Amino acid sequence: MISLRKLRKVFGRRCAVEGLDLEVTPGQIFGLLGHNGAGKSTAIGMMLGQVWPTQGEVRVCGFEVTTHRHKALRKVGAIFESPVFYDYLSGWANLEILSHYTAPTSKARIREVIEWVGLTGREKSQVRTYSHGMRARLALAQALLPQPELLILDEPSDGLDPEGIHEMRLTILRLQKELGLTILLSSHLLNEVEQICTRIAVLNQGRKVFEGTLAEAVKQQDWVRLRSDDFAAAAGELQAEGLITESRDGRLVALAPGVGSERLVRLLVERGRPVYEIAPEGRTLEDFYLELMKEKRA
Repeated sequence: MISLRKLRKVFGRRCAVEGLDLEVTPGQIFGLLGHNGAGKSTAIGMMLGQVWPTQGEVRVCGFEVTTHRHKALRKVGAIFESPVFYDYLSGWANLEILSHYTAPTSKARIREVIEWVGLTGREKSQVRTYSHGMRARLALAQALLPQPELLILDEPSDGLDPEGIHEMRLTILRLQKELGLTILLSSHLLNEVEQICTRIAVLNQGRKVFEGTLAEAVKQQDWVRLRSDDFAAAAGELQAEGLITESRDGRLVALAPGVGSERLVRLLVERGRPVYEIAPEGRTLEDFYLELMKEKRA
């Protein structure tokens, strides 16, 4: 659905995106991560034909965007940057006007997308009376008007309260499951990405520093949380016996290859050391992201 090859964008003397390769296959919910200024919005702008690449290839839905923009984006819906509406008009009127920018849209289709995003009953109200969450749902409705096969969502939950974030997450998951949409999601809410996406890419200073499945991102060395009477002494004994490779934070030990935690317990108990707790230490996407950014700064 999306294929980027050696993509580069330079603004004056600043390189916003450098050598970006990216592949989003049909049916995925793909997360694009990175700090502010990492190049996410620039990359999405090039996918949507709103930013012209300095170099490289951008293919969307099988078509090169720079040469066949209309064909490439015909089945694409997007929320890009901050959606703007006519506040003095109703949500319905806004959708009617916005639909003319793409293709004629029937009233039945407008009614359908309003139901999809949960605005039924408020579609005739002026947009100035909408909450931030309702505006976000209206933006999503606008993105769904052309019956897209691909949705590109740039920070769709930005500024929402916890309830709004929860509702947006459920809506995105439902769109993917029930309509079979492919979704590219740019977000700085790592917890949301972890609950929605199956594959991610991380940008740092315009370069891709990771691409893979969510499972690959959170997979780590076999760290175990250990509580004993004297952690430093216990870790020293375990490392001397070759059962662990390292320890950190006064509570974690890394198991040596092929070693199970039961061997750690056996050794410590045999040496008279109490074991109050021993448990696998999972890693979140946030842990992975922060470690990755720390590595790149080093």
